[in-house]
Amino acid sequence: MEGSESEAIFESLNLNPQLFINETLNTVDDLVHDAFHFFRQQASTLLNTHATDRSEDLTKGIDTVRSMVQSVLDKRLAMWEKYCLRHCFALPQGFSLPKADEPNGDVLMCEEPLCDTDLEAQLESLRNKLTAVGRESAVLEREFQSLEELCASSNRTAGIVNEALQLYETNSAHDFFQEMVRTASELRTRMLKLKMGKSLGTEQTKAEMFYNPNRDLSKIDSKGASTEKLEELQQFLAEMKKL
Repeated sequence: MEGSESEAIFESLNLNPQLFINETLNTVDDLVHDAFHFFRQQASTLLNTHATDRSEDLTKGIDTVRSMVQSVLDKRLAMWEKYCLRHCFALPQGFSLPKADEPNGDVLMCEEPLCDTDLEAQLESLRNKLTAVGRESAVLEREFQSLEELCASSNRTAGIVNEALQLYETNSAHDFFQEMVRTASELRTRMLKLKMGKSLGTEQTKAEMFYNPNRDLSKIDSKGASTEKLEELQQFLAEMKKL
């Protein structure tokens, strides 16, 4: 970079890139020195090597580690220095500073009239559109809140209806079970009555067969039971099937 156009331009601005790089390298060296000095003190305290033969061995070991670290660090910093000089502080070819008497383009732009009618009209149109969008956004926000409230109300109504249906189904099942119990009880009662009636009818039929000389033998089966009672029993069973 020495003797180049970039160096001349930086010097004209009272800037020295190489001085900045050197100060950075010196700062890094100071940090490394302080770090290893602190490391030596802590190691000596922890290992209790003050005024002993091990103190010299510890110093040699720390110096060896520092030498290894310093070697790698110096290579890295040398690469960093080259990169800064070639890229960070290198100006494009043909670059030149404007002279003091030359007008600046930015100044010319600033001197142009600021009140452009077309530009103001466009800005006003954009402001109006932004205001309209803000109002529409507020309306949409209110509608959205109304829909949320309606949805919540609908969900509550659906929950109430579901609870009512569950309660109705539960009560219907209970009523059906009670109806079955009543039907079974009624069936048991009728069967008992039928059994008792059949027993009495059989005894009465046998008596009529024995004492009635004008009895109709066609209405009496082989066991002495009346066919009329059998027909009544069949009719009762048919009615029970309809239940």
